[in-house]
Amino acid sequence: MNGQKHSGGSLKAKLWQQRYLFLMITPGFLVVLIFNYFPMYGILMAFENYKTSKGVLGSEWVGLKHFEEFFNNPMAFRVVKNTLILGIYSLLWSFPAPIILALLFNEIRSQRFKKIVQTVSYFPYFISTVIVAGMLLEFCSREGLFNQIRAALGRQPIMFLLDPRYFRTIFIGSGLWQGVGYGTILYLAAISHIDPSLYDVASIDGANRFQKIRHITLPSLRPTMTILLIFAVGGILGSDFQKIMLLYTPQTYSVADVIGTYTYREGIVGARFEYTTAIGLFNSLVSFVLLAIANLISRKTSETSLW
Repeated sequence: MNGQKHSGGSLKAKLWQQRYLFLMITPGFLVVLIFNYFPMYGILMAFENYKTSKGVLGSEWVGLKHFEEFFNNPMAFRVVKNTLILGIYSLLWSFPAPIILALLFNEIRSQRFKKIVQTVSYFPYFISTVIVAGMLLEFCSREGLFNQIRAALGRQPIMFLLDPRYFRTIFIGSGLWQGVGYGTILYLAAISHIDPSLYDVASIDGANRFQKIRHITLPSLRPTMTILLIFAVGGILGSDFQKIMLLYTPQTYSVADVIGTYTYREGIVGARFEYTTAIGLFNSLVSFVLLAIANLISRKTSETSLW
């Protein structure tokens, strides 16, 4: 009993000593609590015939009706397929690109030049998605940069954003350009913590740059790569909804219409809140399952995992 009292008193004393730290995190905690956790009761709408006049707790309960409606909808296959394709293609291109760029930056010997190219590569990340979409609309127009290049090569102009064949390339390429520089930050931070003596020993043994990268740098980056890959797999269904909304047209719906854009049209424009809540819940559950599977595989095959 005395030990429990002492432990309780010690905990209170530590909390009191760190009261200013708790005070500092209180605003952020309240923001997350109010805007992220309190609204979660709205998930109930997925199982109701939601009526604004009755509210979430007063609306009629219908069970899995809206989920069945979505799965029986011919649009469901298209939007899920497009979401998966864009997510997987983005993962295949955007995940290795920051690793390669970080390795290239690490091989630059001039610190001044290294800082310049790093800064230039980071800039696109801080450009608003709306501005990026506006740039793409301008570049891909009939008189835009891309068609001017085609004209210089003696080719006919193309309406890129009206042609389904080019939408995925434009979307994934612009995302890669915008995020690859910023994505190198974590990898460069991990590289900076590698013991320099390992490279010195490798040099004495006659290893060249590629051998050092293969046997020292990449193995040291493996834990960071694994964690980021797990998060990336969990985000496959989280396509950049805002950019797609700004770029897609009815002509490209067949390849550009994803879960997010379909939810917007049905929920915000069509005011079918309960139906789109069910779709959003399905999307979140699938994303969590993918995250859990990726984490399980990582834990079984390596020593790195989220839990």
